[in-house]
Amino acid sequence: MTRKKQAKTETETSSTVKPAGETSAGAGEPTPGAVTATDTTTAEEALDTEARLGQIHEELEQVRQEAAASLDKYLRAKAEVENTRRRAEIDVANARKFGIERFATELLAVRDSLELARTVDIQQENQSALEKMHEGLDLTLKLLDTVFEKFTLSIIDPQGEKFDPERHQAMSVVENTVTPPGHVVQVVQKGYMLHERLLRPAMVIVAKAPESKPEKEAT
Repeated sequence: MTRKKQAKTETETSSTVKPAGETSAGAGEPTPGAVTATDTTTAEEALDTEARLGQIHEELEQVRQEAAASLDKYLRAKAEVENTRRRAEIDVANARKFGIERFATELLAVRDSLELARTVDIQQENQSALEKMHEGLDLTLKLLDTVFEKFTLSIIDPQGEKFDPERHQAMSVVENTVTPPGHVVQVVQKGYMLHERLLRPAMVIVAKAPESKPEKEAT
C-alpha cells in the first residue's frame, strides 16, 4: 500500500510540473489594450502626412492668390496699352486733319488783303487806282512773307548765284558774257524750303560761256 501511494503521488506531480521552456497558453499574444511600437510608428506617420498635406494646401492657396493677382495686373496693363493705342490713333488722325490749323489761320489775313486789293476799281485806269493796287499787293506779300517766316518756310531766289542741282532746276542754258558760266541768269519761278526739306526747286536759266567763232580763212 505504501508503494502504490508513492507511485500515485509521483504521477500527479509529473503531470503538474510543466516541461522547461513551455509557457502558458497564449503567452505570445498581446494583452488586450496594450500599445505596441508598431502602433506608435503608424500614428506618427499619419500625423506627419497630415501636416505635410496641410502645408501643401497652404502653398497651393498662396500660389493661387498670386496667380490671380498676376492675372489682374496683366488684364489692367493690357487695357491700359489698348487705351494708349487708341488715344495715339486719335492724336495722329487729328494731327493729319488739323496739322495746318495754325498755318491756315495765319493765311486768313493774306486772303483778306487780297480781297481788299480786288475792290480797287481798275476800270478807272488812273494812276491813283494802280498805286493803291500795288500798295495792297505789297502789303499782301509782306503778310505772306511773315507767315512763311513763322513756319520756317524760306524762299529760294538764286538770281546771280551758282547753279545748285540740289535746289535749282535748269530750264535752259544760254550764252551770257556778263554772268559767269554755271550761274543763274534768270529766275523763272522761285523755290521754297520747309526747314531743311526742299518743297519746290527754283526754276532757273543758267549761263554758259559764249562759243568762240572760228576765224575766217585768209584768201
